[in-house]
Parts: sequence; C-alpha cells; structure tokens
Amino acid sequence: MAKDGTQRGGTRVNSGRKSKKLDSKLLDGKNAVALPVPADMKGTDMPSVKNYLRTKQASGKQFRAKEVYLETYNWLQSFGCENLVSRQMIEQYAICVARWIACEEFISETGFLAKHPTTGAAIKSPYVDMSLTYMKQANQLWFQIYQVVKENSSENVSGFVTQTDTMEMLLIKGRPK
Repeated sequence: MAKDGTQRGGTRVNSGRKSKKLDSKLLDGKNAVALPVPADMKGTDMPSVKNYLRTKQASGKQFRAKEVYLETYNWLQSFGCENLVSRQMIEQYAICVARWIACEEFISETGFLAKHPTTGAAIKSPYVDMSLTYMKQANQLWFQIYQVVKENSSENVSGFVTQTDTMEMLLIKGRPK
C-alpha cells in the first residue's frame, strides 16, 4: 500500500516462474498430465456467431469480427482447446482485430492527417491512436488465448494462422489497382 492509502503496485503480470509447455515436458520424459479425455467424448458444433459480430459498420463496410471469430475458434478446435478459452474472450479478440482492421482501412483511405475542427490546421488523425489501442488490446487477448493453448496442448503450438490470414486479407484489399 502506498503512503496515500491507495493500492498501487503489487506483482507484475507473468513475473512468476515460467512454466514449460506440455509438449516440452513430454519430450523431456517428465510426468506431464494433459487434459483428461473423457471416454464418451463427442464432437460438438461450433456455437453460433452472435449478431453483433456480423453487423455492418456505419461506413457500410462489412464488420470482419465474424471471420476472425470463426478462424480463431477453428484454430482452438484443432488443438482441442475450444472449451478452455471462454467464448467471451474469443469474441473480444475478434472485435478488437476487426476494429483494428477498420481503423487501418480508414487510415489507408484518408491518410495520417486530419483537419483540426476549429483552426483547420493539419493534425494527426485520431484513427492512428485508435488503431494502436485496438492492436494492443488484440495482442493482449491473443497472448492470453495462446498461453492457454500452449500450456494445455500435447502438440507443438507454433504460428498463428488467423493473424497471418487477416493481415494477408488487409494487404490484398489495400493494394492499389
């Protein structure tokens, strides 16, 4: 507790002992416990995508959160970890990535500068800061999702197909014709 009575400081996130990935423990010959596989395990359908992930933007463009949600959920399913990550976290991640892409597209269309509302002078576009904020949130959420998969998957977890596909899509759409 600080002198002024506020609860500041404390332990930092991820400052503790680093845990090894499950596949590394298995390769080292250590006793590592993967998630128990129930004997009566049945495949389940992907939960339906909520409406707010599919709505059109105010600009009339498609909101890409549905695509990111489906790609992320399928990626989690490929490692058998779809039940370990909350649906809300996947939705939050998808929304942050979609908003980041929307900001980047708007910056590509209008440029990095905007007009000041009262003086008319050139200023930095507010979409630049919004883009950085959404990118930071998306990365933080992704690291949380990735950590769950890394710690609970018996396979080697490498790469991120969803982010690569999304970036390729952004680059292809932003390419001048």
